[in-house]
Amino acid sequence: MPAPDHPASPARLSLAVLLISLFFAAPVAAQEAVADMADRLKACAACHGDEGRTVGDTYYPSIAGKPARYLYAQLENFRDGRRQHTVMAAMLRTLSDRYLGEIARYYAAQPHAKQPVFEGATPEQLAIGERLTVAGDASRNIPPCMDCHGEALTGVQPSIPGLRGLPTRYLDAQISAWKQGQRRAATPDCMGKIARSLTAAEITAISAWLASRPYAEDAKPADSLPGELPIDCGGVLP
Repeated sequence: MPAPDHPASPARLSLAVLLISLFFAAPVAAQEAVADMADRLKACAACHGDEGRTVGDTYYPSIAGKPARYLYAQLENFRDGRRQHTVMAAMLRTLSDRYLGEIARYYAAQPHAKQPVFEGATPEQLAIGERLTVAGDASRNIPPCMDCHGEALTGVQPSIPGLRGLPTRYLDAQISAWKQGQRRAATPDCMGKIARSLTAAEITAISAWLASRPYAEDAKPADSLPGELPIDCGGVLP
């Protein structure tokens, strides 16, 4: 996904490259022998924050508390070239499936970031975002976000991510990339179909409203959806 994964700033890129060099200085076997995952994943914290919780309106998502299978799939996609991001590819290129699984389970077990990370949205934008997220638009075959990502928008096991509290700019970039065909999922690509039905202004409104929704103290992905998905989605595992 070339466009959605926004390039790092020069300073952040330099820091990440330094951390990558340290991360891969020892053989993989030695890395895997380290007990403390937080120490092993310091390179990830440079962009995603401590324990996977980003702070502020950035292009980097919070990954804490997301379903482990979803996180694993994204790590695998970056490593194997299905998602394009220079730093992520460099960090993951030598890691085994088992190690990716350990990383995914570690972040899945961390508490969500609870504070909203949005700024600059108008009341009108927030109202449009709430309407589309909660009710969708049946006249354009746009289902509510809640029908796929859970009533609480905290995601659904095993592979649907939560949407609450993600940075506005990150959400806007990801949905826009699906709309433009720069990000793709397994066929049938449900997110691509939905994004192409939205206007740029609606994407910004949805992103702002979702970013304004903090997580509850005990929030976690739902165990299952209450019914069938409203749209065929090849990227969702049974």
